[in-house]
Amino acid sequence: MTDGPSSAGGSRLPQTLGLADVFCISVGAMISAGIFLLPGKAFSHVGPAVAVSYVFGGCIATLGILAVLELATAMPRAGGIYYFATRSLGPLAGTMSGLLNWAALALKGAFAIFGTAQIAHAFAPAVPVPAFGVALTAVFLAVNLLSTAAAARMQQLLVGVLLLVMGAYVALGAGHVEAARFAPFVAEGRGWPDVFYEAGFLFVSFGGLLGVVSVAEEVRNPRRNIPLGILAGLGTVTVLYGLTMAVTAGAIDPAALAASEQPLADAARLHYGRAGFAAMTLGALLAFVTTGNAGLMGAARYPVALARDGYAPAVFARTLGPRAVPVPALLLTGAVVAAVQFLDLETIVKVASTVVMLSYVLTNLAVVILRESGVMNYRPSFRTPLYPALPLGCMMLFGLLIVKQGDASLGIAGGIVAFSILLYMRYGLRARRETALQQLVGRMVRPDFEAAGLEAELREVVRTRDGLVEDAFDRAVAAAPTFLLPGSATLEELFDEAAKLASAATGEDPAALRERLLARERASSTVIAPGVAVPHLLLPGAEGRFLVVIAKCENGVPFGADGGGAPDDGTDAGGGEPVRTAVFLFASEDRRGAHLRSLAMVAQTILAPGFARRWEKARTPQQLRDIFLLARRTRATAAG
Repeated sequence: MTDGPSSAGGSRLPQTLGLADVFCISVGAMISAGIFLLPGKAFSHVGPAVAVSYVFGGCIATLGILAVLELATAMPRAGGIYYFATRSLGPLAGTMSGLLNWAALALKGAFAIFGTAQIAHAFAPAVPVPAFGVALTAVFLAVNLLSTAAAARMQQLLVGVLLLVMGAYVALGAGHVEAARFAPFVAEGRGWPDVFYEAGFLFVSFGGLLGVVSVAEEVRNPRRNIPLGILAGLGTVTVLYGLTMAVTAGAIDPAALAASEQPLADAARLHYGRAGFAAMTLGALLAFVTTGNAGLMGAARYPVALARDGYAPAVFARTLGPRAVPVPALLLTGAVVAAVQFLDLETIVKVASTVVMLSYVLTNLAVVILRESGVMNYRPSFRTPLYPALPLGCMMLFGLLIVKQGDASLGIAGGIVAFSILLYMRYGLRARRETALQQLVGRMVRPDFEAAGLEAELREVVRTRDGLVEDAFDRAVAAAPTFLLPGSATLEELFDEAAKLASAATGEDPAALRERLLARERASSTVIAPGVAVPHLLLPGAEGRFLVVIAKCENGVPFGADGGGAPDDGTDAGGGEPVRTAVFLFASEDRRGAHLRSLAMVAQTILAPGFARRWEKARTPQQLRDIFLLARRTRATAAG
């Protein structure tokens, strides 16, 4: 089976983003129209309880993002949700996901730019709002074309000022809160279910998180910085939203709030005059700028991933300049954002919210498929808790909220899905890609079925993510003859098979190798840990030889000083645990150094967390090799 172009290969985007960048991109992508423009309408729906709706939205977003974090730490690649869907559910699902998320982020960014253009229009009424919108899009596009790092530095500055403005609003506004304005807490004719469903309407306020995931390839130390930065940003914004809405509901007349298009600015003007209004208008402006910038930055990564895999024109995979900026993808995204400035964006915001929730459904499904498929090189550093109950519950929860958004949003989202099918038929049918779903189905027919292409791609992803530098031991393992002994076996049978494989690689007599292995074992046991042995021999008279042979013994092989068979109690002859992991080392006299270093490498690998679990799950020779190739151990780069 041949794969299309893989995002594991080709031109890599530079890792320029740190923890502060991830946090600021997360916060900047979320704080926008969701708190500056939507509170009035949301208040008219459920009353002061809308503050709880915002908190509900943050909690739901947290539940959904857990699956995204698992996938992002396992596969930190440009394209985010698209990449995950393609590798787990298949290229058609991936293409749909890529276009849906590209549209969601682009439209969310366009809405924020539209809000900025409205503020600019208020100061210069002669200039149409769309003209301001197009000009602002060009500014953001220019910043992103400089480099992701430049865009991220701008994001940090803007987010810092924005958090100060929002914090000051909450602190100062708390003194003007009147308890009487919270009665009734839930609007008449509404109940707590409506307060909960309102979180779906407001969910677009948290949708910018997808933009952070799409730049995962550019994050340094993604194992730590992606989950920590996103969860910190989401927690900060959820608390800030709840407090801001509570202060707003208690500081302004309910009727005025329900009718207000700029509720925070109106509340600030009521209590602090023009200075307060100007400060909150500045806050809104900063929010729109950060969201527009983050939306453009994140959305542009989806065409990159689609083109890398052959599901879109190849030009969009190109990066230019010493900083590898994805110029064609950015230009395409900028053109779409500019065009949207001429459209009615109210429906678009609802579509973006629907698409974001659909993305969470896909990511939770992807986690289930990947875990159940037995893909060995799927190695997230963050795992979704309460599996599988939480992912399955999230899919049902988001499905319910999606239905509540109405037919119009579902219809437009369906149109995007239809276009993605056409795009897949034009480009995607030319390439076939192995997926976790394919491996899951294949295992039902044949337990040792392996999607080798997917395993190989994820192997390189993990190498890059963890900064693993290939050393001499890795090269020996990559070429190592490897076998599995099914059922029960004796020490003689294990050594006989290992000697045959070593003979084919070294030209030594297999019978002589077998006898020397047995004699070595009788003289001194090579068991180095419970269930693990490292039989080793020096090859006299040879030069420049070093060979590793790896064996998995399904039911264990008894090892002992006398080399005898298994006693009645099932332990080995020496009274220890039967050996299920055997790593044979064969070296010439001049490779003694490699021999000794390899003993240390094997010891580090078997002591690493998760080794026993992975070894138990491994079903093919390559999966056994990969356990050693991807181990987090000391790498010896010196020759020998």
